[in-house]
Amino acid sequence: MRKLQYNSPVILTYVLLCCGVLVLDGLTGGKSTSLCFCVYRSSLSDPLTYVRLFGHVLGHSGWQHFFNNVLYLLIVGPAVEEKYGSRNLLIAMIVTAFVSGAAHLVLAPGSALLGASGIVFMLIFLASLSGMKKGCIPLTLILVTVFYLGQELYDAIFLHDGISHLTHIIGGLCGTVLGFM
Repeated sequence: MRKLQYNSPVILTYVLLCCGVLVLDGLTGGKSTSLCFCVYRSSLSDPLTYVRLFGHVLGHSGWQHFFNNVLYLLIVGPAVEEKYGSRNLLIAMIVTAFVSGAAHLVLAPGSALLGASGIVFMLIFLASLSGMKKGCIPLTLILVTVFYLGQELYDAIFLHDGISHLTHIIGGLCGTVLGFM
């Protein structure tokens, strides 16, 4: 008989945390998400500002938003975690959370940000760098940049759909920079 394997500890734990935050959101009528898992302009003297700066990647606006992100996390994440290692992936996720949260505070102060999309885009770009040889730029990275970032730039300019395309772009940039490092 085969046993279950917790094969991707960072990704699986992250998915479980996101799910738990969404359940908590339902139990508190959205108060927990507003307090801790959604970044928005607030006083720097409020300690929860710093919690939200990292915690926003755990919050989601509903089950559909959660499932859309989780599917990508579970498809791309385990391979990325295997390639780069759990510790490095966790560091990359923390850096991406901070950079996307800080950029949102500076560049989109009138809105709130939550969700794993920045992490998803970071993972996609890290995956596009797999198999990279020293001194080379993978063609997969160029194609992902053209298609994903091109679409995000277009959507950011021409669509007003309530999606933080800035976060997707920043996630992709974080994945690229961290992948080359």
